[in-house]
Amino acid sequence: MTPAIDTGHAPPLGPPAVPPSLPAAARARIDGDPLTQAFSERRSSHWFARRPRPVDDPAATWEAILRLPRAGKTVAYLHVPFCDTHCLFCGFYKNMARDRVSAPYTQALIRELDRDADAPAIRSGPVHAVYFGGGTPTALTAADLHAAITAARTRLPLAPDCEITIEGRVHGFDDDKVSACLEAGANRFSIGIQTFDTALRRRYGRQADRATAERFLADLKARDRAAVICDLIYGLPRQTLDTWREDVRTAIALELDGVDLYALTLVPHSPLVQAIDKGAVPPAASLGDQARLYGAGLDLLETAGWRHLSQAHWARTTRERNLYNQFVKEQASCLAFGAGAGGLLAGHRYRLDGDEAAYRERVAAGDKPLAGMFAPAPEPPAVAAVAASLESGRIAAGRLAAALGPDVTAQLDPLLDHWQAAGLLTPAPGGFALTTAGWFWQPNLISALIAAMRDRLDAGASPTLA
Repeated sequence: MTPAIDTGHAPPLGPPAVPPSLPAAARARIDGDPLTQAFSERRSSHWFARRPRPVDDPAATWEAILRLPRAGKTVAYLHVPFCDTHCLFCGFYKNMARDRVSAPYTQALIRELDRDADAPAIRSGPVHAVYFGGGTPTALTAADLHAAITAARTRLPLAPDCEITIEGRVHGFDDDKVSACLEAGANRFSIGIQTFDTALRRRYGRQADRATAERFLADLKARDRAAVICDLIYGLPRQTLDTWREDVRTAIALELDGVDLYALTLVPHSPLVQAIDKGAVPPAASLGDQARLYGAGLDLLETAGWRHLSQAHWARTTRERNLYNQFVKEQASCLAFGAGAGGLLAGHRYRLDGDEAAYRERVAAGDKPLAGMFAPAPEPPAVAAVAASLESGRIAAGRLAAALGPDVTAQLDPLLDHWQAAGLLTPAPGGFALTTAGWFWQPNLISALIAAMRDRLDAGASPTLA
């Protein structure tokens, strides 16, 4: 007999009635398939976006918070806003990559790093992860990639085990660029594969075919000097369950260090949305079909023994830690550099000028090229930390009690029991674990849990976890 697990909650005797006080957004369907029918829509998990209030004078506020020592975990994000092509599904494209833009942009990026390098907010603690994102960072030349990575390593106080990620794509990422990244200190590559299927890759703007993509990843892995991760997207028009399973099986067979499985996001006004609207491309997968694809990918990876690190991320080896993404979701401080980058410092979210030419001009003038800054969110860090814990697939009663008071468990019991009855949670030591359906609908659960905790704070509860 399997021993009972004490979770701090009495298991419900059959499906309980939905408590009338439960917010509509938190109510899951009890009588359908949990994976495909639990909710009618998939909500955003961007729990930090609670109508942020802009500060009146971003430049003055920036100079003030630079004088404050940092506390807690910190990451850095460096943005490279160039791409060789505009992929059909992408909502991040800004600038066509051209040889003549690489050097001036890299020089501006380094100058921005230099500007505040000695400020207390920069020097007062280690930086645990650095992420070069885009756009496509590997659109820079080999020399400029080396210079940018070296600048981040020398201007920022990196932890000895700092994760340094370079985001890239197969096309244009030649051996010289790979060597430049490794020699400068990069120790993690995140490659945007999206799909290995040659026909789908060509339809959506990817130039390399399956064989080229597989060979590139195998060669990168064979160097054995950095973690190698690939991104896959599910829900693309014309993608089938069979082609998706083959994508995931290919990542498994390549024995990469990690893989991301991302749902297709239909970005308004993107080329893909326009093509669908015109009838040139069939509709993207329905929400139910997206759920089936996600569940199939999860089953394949877990059957192969990969570790589920977060909702969208799995690791095969201990070399893959996924630190940047984990810390960002825990509201770690984020030092941002580059046109269009966004960061978080002293509780203030900020974003930098997204116009690449204007960004370079402002940096040359000695400015921090801020485009906007927002006052700290009203809720304490405990709220974000508890919600971020769901990224590990667990809801721990002890964590909730420490954050929001000892009686929070009783208040949230109806919500958690309801999700268990809906097939989204299962009892686990210390609380609940997400089921496969719970993993797919995790953004909804985070949103509802944060709303419940905010209601509690608004009612006057005093959190004890900083």
